[in-house]
Amino acid sequence: MDLSAINPVLLIASLMVAATPILLAAIGELVVEKAGVLNLGVEGMMIVGAISGFAISVETGSPWLGFLAAAIGGAVLSLLFVLLTQVALANQVASGLALTLFGLGFSSLMGQGYVGVKPPQMDKLNIPILTDLPVIGPILFGHDPVLYLGIALTAAVWAMLKYTRMGLVLRAVGENHDAAHALGYKVVRIRIMAIMFGGACAGLGGAYISLIRVPQWTEGMTAGVGWIALALVVFASWKPWRALLGAYLFGGVTVVQLNLQAAGVAIPVEYLAMSPYLITILVLVILSADKSRAPASLGRIFHATH
Repeated sequence: MDLSAINPVLLIASLMVAATPILLAAIGELVVEKAGVLNLGVEGMMIVGAISGFAISVETGSPWLGFLAAAIGGAVLSLLFVLLTQVALANQVASGLALTLFGLGFSSLMGQGYVGVKPPQMDKLNIPILTDLPVIGPILFGHDPVLYLGIALTAAVWAMLKYTRMGLVLRAVGENHDAAHALGYKVVRIRIMAIMFGGACAGLGGAYISLIRVPQWTEGMTAGVGWIALALVVFASWKPWRALLGAYLFGGVTVVQLNLQAAGVAIPVEYLAMSPYLITILVLVILSADKSRAPASLGRIFHATH
């Protein structure tokens, strides 16, 4: 066992990278659930975003176009969920599970020609003076732009929900869609926009895994990250900053357990592997003790004829 091999600066920098795909997916799903819709298809949208972004990035040589394609891919796949739940009024839980299964199968088909291919690298931000600072520089200022986009998106969603009319309307639809409809708000249209936003965020999270965190394509590479993002939204009590904290906590514990495995710590690998899930859930359960409740209309079908 050699714990001296673990570099704390690299550890913290790595946890920010590990947390970003979870954060992107969780923030998107948080907006969807605030609108009163439960979409369990996050994993499916992430894996489609992962292969869409990877394929376009490889074919064009541009990671930026890859991320754009991933966002579009996730949003387009979310339209399938829209058709099922907002048009056909199907059960949201069953539709979300079907979306995940479809996404996993579709991505496997799309990705057959990309196994073993290396994608083009995205340049990291290099801020003069700040990037060269000891300790703080590598931790805060030496990352790719998408990582900072995830943090900015969290702040933007928090501000939108708290201070804007758009956020007020979104929350009203999520709390009581019949009352919102009676006031003249287009409930279905608002929910469609929220679902597509969630799909785009999930697609970005998937592409982050295939283009930056693990720069390669392997079948099923999201490995349950979408389900973790779904759980984070609930345990974070539908609050963006708690979702950020949960994502970074999960990313941190994941990176720590990988480093402990590499250092040869005498703890069974299985215990280390499950520790990120247990610790993240435990901390977020404690944080959610303020009894914040879910949006009242979450998962309920809206009939426009009301």
